[in-house]
Amino acid sequence: MILTNGGRRIATATGAMLSDPDCLGNLPQDARESLFDPEFWRSRGELAEATRGRGSAWFIASGGHQWVLRHFRRGGFIARWSRDGYVWTGEDGVRAFAEWRLLDVLTRRGLPVPQPVAARYQRTGWCYRCDLITRRIVNAEPLSAALARGALPEPLWRAVGATVARLHRAGVDHADLNAHNILVDVAGVEDAVWVIDFDRGRLRAQGAWALRNLRRLRRSLVKISRDLPSGRFSDETWEWLMAEYRAASGGEGE
Repeated sequence: MILTNGGRRIATATGAMLSDPDCLGNLPQDARESLFDPEFWRSRGELAEATRGRGSAWFIASGGHQWVLRHFRRGGFIARWSRDGYVWTGEDGVRAFAEWRLLDVLTRRGLPVPQPVAARYQRTGWCYRCDLITRRIVNAEPLSAALARGALPEPLWRAVGATVARLHRAGVDHADLNAHNILVDVAGVEDAVWVIDFDRGRLRAQGAWALRNLRRLRRSLVKISRDLPSGRFSDETWEWLMAEYRAASGGEGE
């Protein structure tokens, strides 16, 4: 058992786990890997919900804990050959471990991201598969879902811009910043915004990557709004977002 970057590394029969001891508590050794098995939670009646997409995510409610379990899956052309297998390049290259460590750093800095709970990989030869558990951000929904329900107020768009700027000021390059990976408070707290899914994210010096993040976000909003009533997303709403982004980041941005 090794402590690393605030987490505990635990060797397993086929790989290893990273965990936050404060989140997991004193679990029996034989139960630790079961945490990553949706059927384990289903058998206990604690699998609250499941979503499907490029990845697989399950919402877990257990003993006062609200967690999200995500199994890493491939997208794009390569998924035709392997849906969830990744080439082994060493433990430092495990995607779930990299995301766990990044989230651990960002959480300690007080940034609006989910707290990491546990991650694991299982290795077979030159291939591995991996999973990640984070604390669920309750009473929140994706920006895309909120937009589908109705037009969003100007303060919320501005809060999204301020949140993205806050992450960018901290050097956080989100590899897939889109309207599905931004959460907003369902109770209408207009400054409550979080960002999730930091697979392939990293900390970097300031650079052109920030503009690429913003362009990706705008493309996702344009795509989503095509099938929605007019006015849900427009040049005006984007300018609300960007005005706050520029104000929070010292005038930079498109």
